[in-house]
Amino acid sequence: MDVIARIRLWSRIPPAPSSPHESRATSFLRPAVFGGSDGLVSNLALVMGVAGATADNQAIVIAGIAGLLAGAFSMAVGEYISVRSQHELFESQHRLQEQQLNQDEPGERAILEGIYRERGFTSEEARSIVGTLFATPERALEAMLRDEVGLDPRAIGGPWAAAGSSFIAFVSGAIIPLLPFLLLSGTPAFVGSVVLSFIALFLLGLGVSFLTKRPPVRCGLRQLALGGVAALVTYLIGQAIGTVL
Repeated sequence: MDVIARIRLWSRIPPAPSSPHESRATSFLRPAVFGGSDGLVSNLALVMGVAGATADNQAIVIAGIAGLLAGAFSMAVGEYISVRSQHELFESQHRLQEQQLNQDEPGERAILEGIYRERGFTSEEARSIVGTLFATPERALEAMLRDEVGLDPRAIGGPWAAAGSSFIAFVSGAIIPLLPFLLLSGTPAFVGSVVLSFIALFLLGLGVSFLTKRPPVRCGLRQLALGGVAALVTYLIGQAIGTVL
């Protein structure tokens, strides 16, 4: 195995994806599936809880819309802060590592050589790799940030994009249990909400199986079972509260 191949194997730089189309699909599907799952399960539980407490369609709709908006904005703000904080951390570490590189280049070389030796390189290979990296200051900084600090800018998306995608994904999931109550009322709305939500839960489980490479039917049934239990528990709690009130 040549040195370049070993760098790709041992460093944290992921190899280029074998299929760019598959890579784009996966990067889009991940937030859509998990954001949609959060929205669906949380609002299904909320809607079922209120439906257990009262048959007032207006109260159920108001609670469902409030849960949809509150959850979506919470997800969006959380994602924005998370990704923005990652950018700020990266910028801070970039300045720190740049300062350390200027003040103590031999020390930084020694640190990276030690890291590469721990990953299986010989001392000669480690020195050769570090020498190649330190021939270009920016490449040296990238290696220090990635391998010494554990930060990779390619793994950090944009904060606004993360917030927007989380908002849309959550709303897409949360609207499903609410939709029948917007169009119908009474028992038809309740049954429609349960059936539509359970179908969506199973389909989301299939989406998770695409990401995790697990058996699709098993993932679908697992998602359905967990969401169903959450809906049942909140419905029973809502019934109990409705009886007391």
